[in-house]
Amino acid sequence: MQGSGRQVLTHRVITMLGRQELDYLDKLGKDALFSTGRKLSYNDILRGLIEFAMEAGISGEKIDSAKSLKDRLLQQLHNLTS
Repeated sequence: MQGSGRQVLTHRVITMLGRQELDYLDKLGKDALFSTGRKLSYNDILRGLIEFAMEAGISGEKIDSAKSLKDRLLQQLHNLTS
């Protein structure tokens, strides 16, 4: 429950990751633990990435693959830091 008394609805999302991707998520979580004292869960990491994409204004327009999504994210990150 949030302060307004409204319940936050959530949905389960399942993804299939390769060993390298899973190892990377584990490393991010453990690096956070050793540097801050709090381990980031897979959920925290994925939520953060999604929130970044939303705040950066990324849409699905003209994105037809994971690679084109990655390219768009990198382009937007470059634009934000320039």
